[in-house]
Amino acid sequence: MPAATGRIVKILFLNQNMPVRNYILTSLILVGAGILFFAKPMKNDDPPPPGFAKPGFVQDTGIQPAAERYDLYLQLLKGRSVAVFANQTSVAGGKHLVDVLKSHGVRVKKIFSPEHGFRGTADAGEKVGNYTDAKTGIPVVSLYGSKRKPSAEDIKGIDALLFDIQDVGVRFYTYISSLQEFMEAAITFGKPLIILDRPNPNGFYVDGPVLDTQYRSFVGMQPVPVVYGMTIGEYATMLLKENMLSVKSTGAIAVHINPSSAAVIESSTFSLTVITCGNYTHSSKYVLPVKPSPNLPEMQAIYLYPSTCFFEGTVLSEGRGTEKPFQVFGHPSLPDRLFSFTPHPTEGAKSSKWYGQVCYGWDLSGPVNTVLAEVNNKVQLKWLMAAYRLFPEKDKFFILPSSGKMEGSFFNKLAGNNELWQQMRSGISETEIRKSWEPRLSVFKTMRKKYLLYEDFTDTP
Repeated sequence: MPAATGRIVKILFLNQNMPVRNYILTSLILVGAGILFFAKPMKNDDPPPPGFAKPGFVQDTGIQPAAERYDLYLQLLKGRSVAVFANQTSVAGGKHLVDVLKSHGVRVKKIFSPEHGFRGTADAGEKVGNYTDAKTGIPVVSLYGSKRKPSAEDIKGIDALLFDIQDVGVRFYTYISSLQEFMEAAITFGKPLIILDRPNPNGFYVDGPVLDTQYRSFVGMQPVPVVYGMTIGEYATMLLKENMLSVKSTGAIAVHINPSSAAVIESSTFSLTVITCGNYTHSSKYVLPVKPSPNLPEMQAIYLYPSTCFFEGTVLSEGRGTEKPFQVFGHPSLPDRLFSFTPHPTEGAKSSKWYGQVCYGWDLSGPVNTVLAEVNNKVQLKWLMAAYRLFPEKDKFFILPSSGKMEGSFFNKLAGNNELWQQMRSGISETEIRKSWEPRLSVFKTMRKKYLLYEDFTDTP
């Protein structure tokens, strides 16, 4: 499939009692290359720029997030009262999406925010309450606290819901869980939902164990691998068509790709509109203009995160409270000949492991291309396994829940199964562990291709 250049993907629900495949209608209208802000494509062999772009700096990568394709979605919001699911990543042309919408006369009545809050400064897992945003005067409702779905009262008087969050393409990064619950609320209350798609910075490969739904949690709600290689818009389409939501829509799915079909929103029982990115493919190395959360402060951390986040389920520090979270990891009891660091409280990491104590371990930081080469398009287990081998008290390596049983551990929620920790304990090789991820990983890869809105990467062995 060619790279999307000007597409709105409309998903409507008509009759759920008949096979979905009999109702899928796809048409494509390519909007001319002269779309606002459209730029030269980034060659697949071009090296990605180091780190993040400076705030407000427009990158010359040629990739255009949907939020910057104003001609394709502002028309859908005209005359409507809108509730926006957004955070600090919701930027368009160097400005926050909410400011952009207000400048174009869109009536933004409510803001919903995910983990880390609307401004993106809260700690991981920190419960954030409701408040009024000082800059805009718009009420902000947290969907990462006492509740995770909008209530009927929250969306009273709202005509349309808009979702614009930068994901990082990793199963245990909670923005896709927030997406799912937001979609379920839209279906429950019959509100049209518009997703402004964004590139996936880890969208150039698929790997990792597929989640066993026995270990479903907010850090993994669906049977997908750790790295699933889909944008938010593609993932939402999969959730709908594969009946992965807890709330059922009223009908089969018809897909129309046509900017002029926006009026259909009001005549359907539920609709999802995906505004696609411009000039993006799954071979792209997209550099985020804003850090997606406090502890992913640069691209190297984002590339390493699928592999090093497993340390959150262990007694080792995963680098929170340092300048290199998810790039350094260690523990005070590891050999002192290793790399040393001392974590301290920071904004976005006010409390974590081993603050004020010297930890010994590994430093994986370096130039972007060096980190990419180390990751090598895989969920790497070598660092986790090396730390386990050197850890002096193996029975204390994993953090146990109050029950004292690994079955309910946070590590199992991250892994999505009860096998990985046992495989590590038994001493089998990484190659053997990776073999155990099949055939479920291959089955997912096949299913995933049905929902891609952009040209796929070349899957090499």
